[in-house]
Amino acid sequence: MSEELNLGLDQKFKEGDIVKGVAAKVEDKAVTVTIEGAPFDGIVPISELSSLHIEKASDLVSVGDEMQLIITKVEEENYVLSKRKVDALHAWDKLEQQFASGEIFEAEVKDVVKGGLVVDLGVRGFVPASLVEDYFVEDFNDYKGKTLSFKITELDKEKNRLILSHRAVVENEKASKKLSVLERIQEGDVIKGKVQRLANFGAFVDIGGVDGLVHISQVSHEHVEDITSVLSEGQDVTVKVLSVDPGNERISLSIKETLPGPWSTIEEKASKGAVLEGKVQRLVPFGAFIEVFPGIEGLVHISQISHKHVNTPHEVLKEGQEVQVKVLEVNAAEKRLSLSIKELQENPNAVEEIDYELPEENVGFSMGDVIGDKLKDFGNK
Repeated sequence: MSEELNLGLDQKFKEGDIVKGVAAKVEDKAVTVTIEGAPFDGIVPISELSSLHIEKASDLVSVGDEMQLIITKVEEENYVLSKRKVDALHAWDKLEQQFASGEIFEAEVKDVVKGGLVVDLGVRGFVPASLVEDYFVEDFNDYKGKTLSFKITELDKEKNRLILSHRAVVENEKASKKLSVLERIQEGDVIKGKVQRLANFGAFVDIGGVDGLVHISQVSHEHVEDITSVLSEGQDVTVKVLSVDPGNERISLSIKETLPGPWSTIEEKASKGAVLEGKVQRLVPFGAFIEVFPGIEGLVHISQISHKHVNTPHEVLKEGQEVQVKVLEVNAAEKRLSLSIKELQENPNAVEEIDYELPEENVGFSMGDVIGDKLKDFGNK
């Protein structure tokens, strides 16, 4: 009778059966569970509790917890069970649907390992480092415990392989935002942005889902040699849209166009007749351009370089030379400044003005002298 009972029980609970177990005892490396209707308890090894690595069984299970388990082995007065495999059976069906539809879902990062992140979706999901973000990440430790959105990029149930990507989600979101921004913004718009990256030739600024380029020449009214001296990554800036090319997804921006120009106060700083220090920036056949203030150049016409005849400005000036100039004319509206060098030089050809005065001489005569002489002649007759 006893053998018949045991045989019947063995037939009821066999390998592959899915049963409900209740945690009766939790040890470091295993959990003892009771199975309703079973003649004896079962054991769930720590490796069969989760698809992820755990240090102690108590990290995942407490006494009294109910679990769905699958019998993996029937031993004498003992069952070996797995929670991990039951979870995987349920998970694969859902994951295959999500993979086929391209569904985006959220999940918590359970662990950070060499080469990427680990996510528990009933099966172990792996996120390679290259698929975490769309930029280089130095240290992934801060990602543990974070909830991120993912998309399945590779699934192989037979090999128990599940590859996820957060980067794909980020790129999709950015592409959508970029399209929206490109359709919305127009040349001349003044908008807020944040500096994303710095390069030798300029700065890439995020203006709400799309990056635009501020060329180094558009950063400041003053000459900028090193862009890191005036901008930093993460800095909030105001920019003006110079041009939009939706086809090539290019946006040209300017920071200096949103700043007061150097010409706005030129009439105060360089009034007519003022004497200024400047530096020769460029020499051209008709004169020399002199920088008198950052971003402000004035023209010394060739006729205003010297009192002597000058064939070409190169005869008397060179680029980089510091000179003194006198302001002849200021036109802030047209951004024109006329300057002179010769006005501050002595003219060697000028005729010296001398005030000549004749010495006083007694060259006059009186009527008495004339009459007296005549009377004298009359008396002698």
